[in-house]
Order: sequence, then C-alpha cells, then structure tokens
Amino acid sequence: MIVLSLPNLDNFSAWEEQRSPKRIIMNCPEKDDVKAMCVWMRRHQPVREQAEYWKRVNGRMDEAGPLLRYIFDDSKYNNWIALSTSTVNSLGRIEAEYYLHFGTVKMLGGDKVSHKLVKVVRVRGKTVGSEFLFNLSVSAHLGNKTLFKSEKLMQQHGFNVLISGLKDYLISENFGRSTVFAFLNGTFVRAIERRLRELRPSPQRQSHRCALAVYSQERSTRHHVLPPLEHFSERIYVECGVLYVTEVENFPLVDGFFFVKSNPMTLVGQRMATAGGHHTTASTVRQFTEYLAAYVNGWEELSRQLSWEIIYVQHADSTPMNDLQGCDVDSNNVSKKEDQKIAAFWNEKVRQYQVSISSRDVPRRV
Repeated sequence: MIVLSLPNLDNFSAWEEQRSPKRIIMNCPEKDDVKAMCVWMRRHQPVREQAEYWKRVNGRMDEAGPLLRYIFDDSKYNNWIALSTSTVNSLGRIEAEYYLHFGTVKMLGGDKVSHKLVKVVRVRGKTVGSEFLFNLSVSAHLGNKTLFKSEKLMQQHGFNVLISGLKDYLISENFGRSTVFAFLNGTFVRAIERRLRELRPSPQRQSHRCALAVYSQERSTRHHVLPPLEHFSERIYVECGVLYVTEVENFPLVDGFFFVKSNPMTLVGQRMATAGGHHTTASTVRQFTEYLAAYVNGWEELSRQLSWEIIYVQHADSTPMNDLQGCDVDSNNVSKKEDQKIAAFWNEKVRQYQVSISSRDVPRRV
C-alpha cells in the first residue's frame, strides 16, 4: 500500500504501527521537470505562447513551490497562495518555535507545522548510497515571509539557531532579502572571508581588505529589522555588531547592511546578485541615503565620516562579477550636477567585493 495523501495523524500512527510500512520520500519535481510538462501540454501551440505559459507557471513555482496540484490552475493557485500567506501571518510565538528545525533532519510535528510552508527533501550523504532527510521551506517566497515573521516572534538566540540550520539553503535557493540573515552565522562569515575578492577599477589601484575580513571578530550577532517608513516612528542610533535588514519591498541598493567599528567607521552593504553585472544609478544611491536619513539619528553628520563597502554575494551558477560595478548618471527630479557628484562618490570612494558560494557548500539533493 502506498500513501500519497496527507493522512490524519492519529489514524496514520495506528495504521503505521499495525502495518510496519516503509517510509519513502520523493522530492518535488525540479523546474526542468515542470518545464518539460509545460512543453508537452502546450506542444500544439505556437512557440511564443508556449514560452508565455512556462513563464507564468515558473512564476507560480517561485511563490507556491513546485506543487503540481496548484501551479497549472489559476483559481487553485490563487486560493493556495492566499491560504499560505494567511498561515504565515497567523503564526504565533509557540508555532514559530517549531520552525527552528528548518534545515535540519529532525522530524517536525505534523500538527504543529503547516504543510503549506514546509517540505521534506532527500539529500545525499557523504558515503556512497547514504542519504538523509531535510526540512525546508516549500518555496523561497514563503520561506522569505516565514523568516521575517519568525524574527518578530523568536528570541535572538533562537533565530540565530534557525539561520544556522538554513544558511546553505538561504544561498542556494535564493531566498531574496532574507538571504542576508546568513551573515548572522559565524560559519558562513568565516567561509566567505577567505573568498572575498575586491573589484578594482584598475590593477594600479591599491588593494584594500574588506572590513568584514579585517574585523571578523566584530561580526554581526544581532539583527534589527527596519519597517516601512509609514510604520516607523522613532529614529535609531546605529550600533556596530548589528545586522540591519529592511522589510521594504525593492529597497534600493542593498539587501542588508551593518556598521564596523573601524577608523573611520565603515558601512558594509550586502547585495544578493544573480547577474554578471549589477551597475547602479545615482538616483538609487540617493534613495538609499534618504532612507538612512529617515531611519538613523544623526545620519547627516555620521555620513560625512563613513567609509563605504558593498559585498555582492552570487550563486555559483551565476556569471561572476569581475569588474567594478559603476554608477550611471540619470537625471530624474534632481540636477545633473548632483547626479554627477553622487556617481563620482560611488565610483571613487565605495569599495566593492564579490564572493561566489560554491555548490560544494550546500548539500546535494538526490
């Protein structure tokens, strides 16, 4: 007998005790598998329509996960996303504690953790033929929402434990803005310290070690989530050793940042990049400083003394950045002179670093 549906926990336990069944875990289909399904289902349509259909289904997979029951049907997909989002929003402190086992092999309580948010994957072990099971978020989109909800409900230590278990998958599965939470993990920071590569405008420019590597003992061990400005009431004083992450969608320039107690003080931004290039614009840099002026007490004075660095974290399968990422002038609502001043500051003063995370750093799926 093969059980495919989600069983009632009590009934399943009794049945399991009587029948002594073999537990079989199948991974969800990968994107290539689903793409092949889409091609077959739309094989009689023009190529352009096939591509549009795959783009739509692929977007649904990014949000809902590779769940075949939902990603091919508009109404089922919309209902599932609404239910999943509601599940995240209704999480309480007690329920959030169960998500500490994200990224571990520990079996989660079926009546405590929603199957809308979690999946189990088979992972190859280090020896031939060995394997073990991991608990992971069903999708990067819902994982991102779950992490931001959890950080509000958990104590700092508990949240750091959660990030410790998830750090590899935060990178490999592209969890969006919440990927920067991996910088709270000492193992992750030590791993990328050795791989940081400076992007210089020319070989003649004197090299400069990243503050994260020089002052690694002062890495971030706490985090502070900055809400959207409409929900923000009182400016904060910046602290070294704190990772600042924002809930603002499409936050400009970086996904997170922290300050290092160097001389002068250094602002280190982190940007999760997938493309081979990541040029910015003067207006984007200006928007970032405007946000900091709204969030930070005394930003105008502090900014005059700051040294700036930015770290681009890339997946191993992305084309690595080899050149300094420039700042283009785009005169929108500000004078061209001001744009040029911002661009000059970026191109001359902001130190840039790149690091790729190798596939060897994450467990391989069966």
